[in-house]
Amino acid sequence: MIALADKISKSFGGQVLYSGATLQLNAGERWGLVGPNGAGKTTLLRIIMGEEQPDQGSVFFARDITIGYLEQETHLAGEKTALEEVVDSATEIKRLEARIAEMEAHIADASEGPAFEALLERYGAAQDRYQQLGGYELEARAKQILGGLGFPVADFDKPACEFSGGWQMRIALSKLLLRHPDLLLLDEPTNHLDLESVRWLESFLSSYSGSVLLVSHDRAFMDACVSHVAALENRRLTTYTGNYSSYLKQREDNLEQLRAKRAAQERDIAHMETFIERFRYKPTKARQVQERVKKLEKVRAELVVLPEQSKKVHFRFPEPPRTGDMVVSLDDIAKAYGDNLVYEGVSLKLYRGDHVVLVGPNGAGKSTLMKLMTGNERPSAGTVELGQNVTRAYYAQHQLETLNASNTVLGEMDSVAPGWTTSEERRLLGAFLFHGDDVDKRVSVLSGGERARLALAKMLVAPDPLLCLDEPTNHLDIESVDVLEKALTDFAGTIVLISHDEHLVRALANKVIDVRDHTVTVYDGDYDYYLWKRAELEGRAAEEAASSPQLGGVDQSQDAPRPTGRNVKTKEQKRAEAQARQAAAQLLKNERKRLAEIEAALEPMRKRYEELMALMASEELYADADSFDKAMREYNALSTKIPALEEEWLELQAIVEEALA
Repeated sequence: MIALADKISKSFGGQVLYSGATLQLNAGERWGLVGPNGAGKTTLLRIIMGEEQPDQGSVFFARDITIGYLEQETHLAGEKTALEEVVDSATEIKRLEARIAEMEAHIADASEGPAFEALLERYGAAQDRYQQLGGYELEARAKQILGGLGFPVADFDKPACEFSGGWQMRIALSKLLLRHPDLLLLDEPTNHLDLESVRWLESFLSSYSGSVLLVSHDRAFMDACVSHVAALENRRLTTYTGNYSSYLKQREDNLEQLRAKRAAQERDIAHMETFIERFRYKPTKARQVQERVKKLEKVRAELVVLPEQSKKVHFRFPEPPRTGDMVVSLDDIAKAYGDNLVYEGVSLKLYRGDHVVLVGPNGAGKSTLMKLMTGNERPSAGTVELGQNVTRAYYAQHQLETLNASNTVLGEMDSVAPGWTTSEERRLLGAFLFHGDDVDKRVSVLSGGERARLALAKMLVAPDPLLCLDEPTNHLDIESVDVLEKALTDFAGTIVLISHDEHLVRALANKVIDVRDHTVTVYDGDYDYYLWKRAELEGRAAEEAASSPQLGGVDQSQDAPRPTGRNVKTKEQKRAEAQARQAAAQLLKNERKRLAEIEAALEPMRKRYEELMALMASEELYADADSFDKAMREYNALSTKIPALEEEWLELQAIVEEALA
């Protein structure tokens, strides 16, 4: 055990967040903490950290453990570079390094004798400890982590205070990962990462030797790296084994069982009430009536309380104005900031109904390309043209000037929804986390995240035919992301999206534009097609490079195209190819990992299923009503779970075999 939150209760005012919540965190376990906004997820992290006190309960830790906590907001001051900030965060190694340097100075001045021998012994022990902690590879590991989280090498020596808030969050995350604490608490760690950095973080956390507890709205991220889920729902904390998708299935199975039991209890109550009312005044039935009255009281006392179901928000968003087939055209575009060339020779067209996702490493120019399409940036060369009847809307975290600071939240919504009732407006605002009196807040007092959510809600009331969305899921919970996903999937217009949320990207994209190494490549297919095609192309390029005469391979056939100066790969291209191969390998690694999890779960399930089959052949079981009900519930649950897991196993096995082939 690394940490134990035992019987935690917490309230704010008259609102109970949870009571009797217990969570044990062990080494090697990676927990996802889920629940609707306002359920108290961040509060529980702060209680575990000791930054808030519970109303009841206690938090216990194993002896001498270290804890790291990544909050949703951070600010770095001072003149340290990004690399120095990360390296200096390894405080134990840095203290040990200073002690070793001090001992070396003493050794240089000391004379031989018992004291000198003792000093040498302490010096040797300190060096051994320094090596065990990874002191000699400290800077190399810091660079690896910064690179994995998307920092270009040129930015390692840039002062940390000069980075934007999102990049400062990455530095703070890098510091935590380098320290490698025994317990890692992460609050929305993917909010400021691109897709490639998210996949790197998935890989890092999947092999983390300590314990991880993270809050995230990114379902694909949790599926890839969590092994357990703790759900804060209905003022209780319930734990599940498995990733996020497994949690959803288990929760639904449990709910089905509760519904079935509740329905049976209600039928019993109705039958007994009918009997009691019918024979209440018949002396010959008095004993039977009294028996049923007692039984009725018992059933009512044991009546299953179904968990409150969150209200699903269903909207049919207005259709955008119809445009011509061609929506936006970029012709021979170049973009540079001074001597910094972003890209050149970019030509592409987007058509009505295209749902486009921009992918690529941070800093490659995804947001710049989106701004060129929206007119927020002008190209250095080339032209951008809009199609017939095309208007465009642009959503970005830092471009919310359209909000009127003097309006209330409801008033701001009312300004763009003239045909909507107040009830309809409140329902949509509720989907984007504005509940109750929140709708009466002035825009001027809203936080940055609240302003972003309000701007997003406004866009969906009367959407333009071209929607450009830069990281729209930040500051939303999973249910709100579902509302957004449904709205965008059904949207008849054209969408250009930048997002780190792989689940949203997979659901939405029918075209992918890859921005990297000063080039823009269009993949006319969904996100899975993009991953497959990119891995195939990069793998083929690597094979051709390995078999070229310059690398000692065999000669190419005379029909094979000869490489020209234009086709010689740069270091950046080679690194991109390696990253693509690594991404493909990581994708397969996740499939294999899930296969192993399913196989481990199926074996005991099948064994128990056979035991239940044998048990239900016994007449003794039918004589014991409680045991029979319990066995039937377990049998029904396994009858559902086993085929579902077997079907998932077959699908994953086919994916792995196809990839290996």
